[in-house]
Amino acid sequence: MTEPVLSIRGLTVPLPRGADRANAIEGLSLDVAPGEIVCVVGESGSGKSVTASAVMGLLPPILTPSAGEILLQGENVLKVGAARLRRLRGSRMAMVFQEPMTALNPVLKVGAQIDEMLKAHSERLNAEARRARVLDLLADVHLPDPPSLARAYPHQLSGGQRQRVMIAMALANDPALIIADEPTTALDVTTQAQILKLLKELQARRDAGILFITHDFGVVSEIADRVVVMQKGRLVEEGSVDAVLTRPQHPYTQMLIAAVPKAEPPPPRPRQPPAAPILAVRDLTKTYGGRGLFGGGRAVTALDGVSFALQPGETLGIVGESGSGKSTLARCIARFVDPSAGHIRVGGDDIAHCTPRALRPYRRRIQMIFQDPYRSLNPRRTVGQAIIEGPMNYGLSREAALARAARLIDLVGLDAGALGRYPHEFSGGQRQRIAIARALAMEPDVLIADEAVSALDVSVQRQVLELLEDLRERLNLSILFITHDLRVAARLCDRLIVMLNGQIVEEGPTGSLFANPRHAYTQALFAAAPKMRAAETAEATG
Repeated sequence: MTEPVLSIRGLTVPLPRGADRANAIEGLSLDVAPGEIVCVVGESGSGKSVTASAVMGLLPPILTPSAGEILLQGENVLKVGAARLRRLRGSRMAMVFQEPMTALNPVLKVGAQIDEMLKAHSERLNAEARRARVLDLLADVHLPDPPSLARAYPHQLSGGQRQRVMIAMALANDPALIIADEPTTALDVTTQAQILKLLKELQARRDAGILFITHDFGVVSEIADRVVVMQKGRLVEEGSVDAVLTRPQHPYTQMLIAAVPKAEPPPPRPRQPPAAPILAVRDLTKTYGGRGLFGGGRAVTALDGVSFALQPGETLGIVGESGSGKSTLARCIARFVDPSAGHIRVGGDDIAHCTPRALRPYRRRIQMIFQDPYRSLNPRRTVGQAIIEGPMNYGLSREAALARAARLIDLVGLDAGALGRYPHEFSGGQRQRIAIARALAMEPDVLIADEAVSALDVSVQRQVLELLEDLRERLNLSILFITHDLRVAARLCDRLIVMLNGQIVEEGPTGSLFANPRHAYTQALFAAAPKMRAAETAEATG
């Protein structure tokens, strides 16, 4: 047997007193062999990221391992000093983080950041050799025009390009172990497919071991050799990818797999007789730049003549790659940004070019749920204060607003005591429920959900999707649902719009679009989506 590059034995990491359980990790043992990809899956709070941080020696002082050992090529990283850990990070182990924009230094050029890794760990390379190595690494991760890209800053790159730069940095010194912590969560399906393919290709070429942390079972199916399932800090199931995905033994694993949205859309819902659309968008255009200080500059067209209608009680999905114009469309409809041209009719009234004063009555009629509820909720305001603020701004009394907040918090499945607590006291899924309650407090005609479930683990995602389905039926709510996850779109949406370069290239009923995508771009999107092997079938969970 080949000696593992990583061997964790009996690792226990206690939580501070007063936490919801005694240990963040309890008695964890797992191995990663050279050339092997081990995926660690589980819900938020299961201990996945704490495990990764423990291996890298990045745990905060409040989380100090109390038992066990972490052997990196036989060396116990829990016993080495800070100087030795710095030598090990980047040379024998490296990490690819979830959000490269926050992991990369915004004021340093990409090439300089990779060069830092080489300078810290490759004393034998002079400046000229390091420059050549930087270009080789950028070429290795299939980035175009490495010399130009090395001179770029992170904000000048797309999300997929930034993630490739992070991978190049991780590979700079040929580490034996690579830890990838949710590296594809925020990426669209085609970029995600490219990153997964790249990781497998580079790993096979370099024979490195990869510890891959994810909550996406589609990604697990695409990339894993072995799967480790964690629940509340404990390993509850382990095995080959086929065994775990198609014959899960533990009830927790069965529950997680059952929560994954199926790739096939459900039967169409009974439709109401045609009525006037609640929202009608015609020839909507948004152009950025083009003027500059002296009238020059390059104009970028984010939306180019977009037209569609949203019916009462309908969920319309908008899918496409990053940069296709999905979020710009949502922000124009919500009037967070001003359209350059076109019309946005809400109940027959055109709000595309209203003044702020004229727009105010329409603000409450279109409400938005964002991807990250923690950033969209004020951490200094209680949940109750967050929910009543909007209605009170529109003339509702405090007593009536509080009564509405109590009804809504019950409607989204939380108890009345939640109104007096703060956002940090809730899980990610609970915070998203609070964000939904806050949006509903304005009694909107249209709810815009912009990647509202993409950062949630599969079980919480399922709960939020079920909540949105229930609210749609009970309140006859119209939903504009923006997502890069085609399985989620199939689960929730009545119709789909496919966007590319600011234009709609295909639209139609969800079932028809999945069964017979006509545009080459739509076909490419569907082909790139991770597929769950036999776990897509009901037999996977018995």
